[in-house]
Amino acid sequence: MDIYVPDRVQAAPVLFLVHGGGWRRGDKAHDRLVQNKLAHWAAQGVVLVSVNYRMLPEARPDAQARDVALALSHAQQQAHRWGGDARRFVLMGHSAGAHLVALLAVSPERLRATGAQPVLGTVALDSGAMDVEQTMEERHAPLFDKAFGSDPAYWRSVSPQHQWQPGAAPMLVVCSSLRRSPCPQARAFAARGEALGARVTVLPQPLSHGDVNETLGLPGPYTAAVDSFLRTLPGWTLP
Repeated sequence: MDIYVPDRVQAAPVLFLVHGGGWRRGDKAHDRLVQNKLAHWAAQGVVLVSVNYRMLPEARPDAQARDVALALSHAQQQAHRWGGDARRFVLMGHSAGAHLVALLAVSPERLRATGAQPVLGTVALDSGAMDVEQTMEERHAPLFDKAFGSDPAYWRSVSPQHQWQPGAAPMLVVCSSLRRSPCPQARAFAARGEALGARVTVLPQPLSHGDVNETLGLPGPYTAAVDSFLRTLPGWTLP
């Protein structure tokens, strides 16, 4: 767990980052995940936490989501030590990490089972697996077979689209409009959540899959839109 703490913060909001990498690779310290987000939000007094989780084949996505939830619980328990507020966490993940944070966001019970407190909200950056069942039934990259196998029951069990529970915090789902599946899946995901009373915002961007992650934090309308969402979350108020 890497923790980035601005100078002289107390009870600060915390952005909790989960990297991507096809559920089989990636690292919490990767510049594309951290650098621009750190430059933008740390300057506003936000603490950033970036975490790893076990990779395939050691851990399948359901176990990876539990790893992330356990890391969140630990970070919340320790937040007061480095100037953060356990009640002011926002989840943010890219690609596979977006799938994992979305799965936790729609299933508050998964968080409670690890002792984690509720989060203010979640930002999912360009997941191609919001609806795992649909992804697996259509033409897809081999990496999805390695992650999700061939059992439809398992697909549904780790599909954010099919795991909505009452009490989910607000979500922002960013999707690359240059790719085939993320935006249609994001819209269907949002519709299902809204039908259950959740607040879900879809933000299409004309960016590549990698740039949805890497450019977030740079000055411009994309970062401004994410900031606008964060400002709607009770408890995110910045100094």
